[in-house]
Amino acid sequence: MIQDNNALNQNFIENKKISHRGRKKTLEGIVVSNKMNKTINVLVERRFIDPLYKKVVKKYKKFMAHDEKNEANIGDFVRIIETRPLSKNKNFKLDKILKREITK
Repeated sequence: MIQDNNALNQNFIENKKISHRGRKKTLEGIVVSNKMNKTINVLVERRFIDPLYKKVVKKYKKFMAHDEKNEANIGDFVRIIETRPLSKNKNFKLDKILKREITK
């Protein structure tokens, strides 16, 4: 029943070949500010049911995201993806612009 150490080590090495770092968090929201260079502010809405009152509640949070090409404008619906810390408040980068704001 007891396996030898070499078999256990080989089994461990074979299982470690596949990297499981987890998925990066993706969020979708509306750009509310693009006045900073290569940075956008994205407003993300979160909906959940209140445990006490059983009503749908909306919560909002703003995230700073890196926009390398300065392509996002105010009102655009964008997807941001988690990345390494780029500054004190910036831990996301722009992944894709899902819907452009129609300008007059």
